[in-house]
Amino acid sequence: MTFTLPELGYSYEALEPYLDARTIEIHYSKHHQTYVNNANKAMEGLTAFKGLCAGQILAQLDKIPSEKRLAVRNNVGGHANHCLLWKCMKVGTELKGALKDAIIRDFGSIEKLHEALAKTSVSQFGSGWGWLVLSKAGKLFVASTPNQDNPIMGEKYVGFAGYPLLALDVWEHAYYLKYQNRRLEYVDFFWNIINWDYIAERFENATKAHFHL
Repeated sequence: MTFTLPELGYSYEALEPYLDARTIEIHYSKHHQTYVNNANKAMEGLTAFKGLCAGQILAQLDKIPSEKRLAVRNNVGGHANHCLLWKCMKVGTELKGALKDAIIRDFGSIEKLHEALAKTSVSQFGSGWGWLVLSKAGKLFVASTPNQDNPIMGEKYVGFAGYPLLALDVWEHAYYLKYQNRRLEYVDFFWNIINWDYIAERFENATKAHFHL
């Protein structure tokens, strides 16, 4: 089993002015690469998990030997979360269709989703993530997790369960060069670079794509 750094899919400058090129370069080529390296080390010897993707591994943390579980949780989680993050960002997409209808149904309006995602993400103490999640019952909700935890890990590990549609990284390295300590400003501007096309695709294919990041 070997995890690799995925293709970013766009230039480092592609998310400006909302996120600067230097932040994306360091975040992707340094931070994410470190999670890849450490995830491979954490999975050494775990032959029973050969061929599984990161999401499938995270959904089975109880099956990881206890002495390796935290390293897998942190580093395979970090790899999985970042793989999703890069795909969730793009300038110029439009929220529409079935996903838009579901958001209005479950949050009341697009603006209320924006507010809920911002409040939840900013309120995450320390490093972590904000999420738009689809429950097994088909309801959308927002949540946050500390460190590199992921909704796929389930209630035992993160206090809730669901399929992550959108990942918002609120570790300081994701925004500090441009926004310094202004997490709220960063989270608010993140709304402008959400790749609604990709998130709609995840939403519409959720049953087939379950546990695959």
